[in-house]
Amino acid sequence: MGMYSYIQKTFQAEYHERAAIYRARLSKWRQEGAIVRAERPTNLARARTLGYKAKQGWCIVRVRVGRGMRKRPHPWGGRKPGKNYAYVQPGKSLQHIAEERAARRYMNLEVLNSYFVGSDGQYKYFEIILVEPEAFNGCLGKGRAFRGLTSSGRRGRGLYSKGIGSEKTR
Repeated sequence: MGMYSYIQKTFQAEYHERAAIYRARLSKWRQEGAIVRAERPTNLARARTLGYKAKQGWCIVRVRVGRGMRKRPHPWGGRKPGKNYAYVQPGKSLQHIAEERAARRYMNLEVLNSYFVGSDGQYKYFEIILVEPEAFNGCLGKGRAFRGLTSSGRRGRGLYSKGIGSEKTR
């Protein structure tokens, strides 16, 4: 096995066993802000799989997103029984929301991809790979996170479905 497969296996073991190092990492992240620039990727194997390179113009940002059901603020459309429900199934995943938040904070950088790094009872943490467009030969395009061009955004656009009935999603 190569080095990256060992790194991946170690990271997954820490997560599933809730190892002491993993719990210490989460408690440290909880004290930090919601969007923090990381020095290096937490899961190097996953970052490299998604295209990360340790070069100038590339950076990793850790984003904290609140977990749980998204509550409706009030019953829109009157207090009719059909309109009076408390929770809404959102159209975006928490990972897609994290990518958009990172893109709004770092406007001069483009979102390449993202991956999950941890969760506790209150939050989910994702690391977002951001690239300067000049460092990527300028062929990334503008606003990838908002147009659903990253891997988590494609799920929301229905690009993972195949076969009859999914012609219009593409």
